[in-house]
Amino acid sequence: MPNIRQQEKRVRTAQRERAENLRFRSTVKTLTKRLQAAVDEGDAAKVADEHRALVRMVDKAASKGALHANTAARKKAQAARLVSGSSS
Repeated sequence: MPNIRQQEKRVRTAQRERAENLRFRSTVKTLTKRLQAAVDEGDAAKVADEHRALVRMVDKAASKGALHANTAARKKAQAARLVSGSSS
């Protein structure tokens, strides 16, 4: 454990930031699974809603630094492929 006050604070903020990053990544995974389920059901309106929510969360996670920009782009491209495969 740190015995310098600033380092104690840094440990607390790092824990808080790590929890936020985990929350972003977990939410992206959950939304991806929801999109996959919507595609499997074949409901076009639900697919569109889930895709919009996923892309929004991926963009937000990338802007906050929880996801690397290339990772965010890859996840959005995978989602777009899922959606385009459902419409055909």
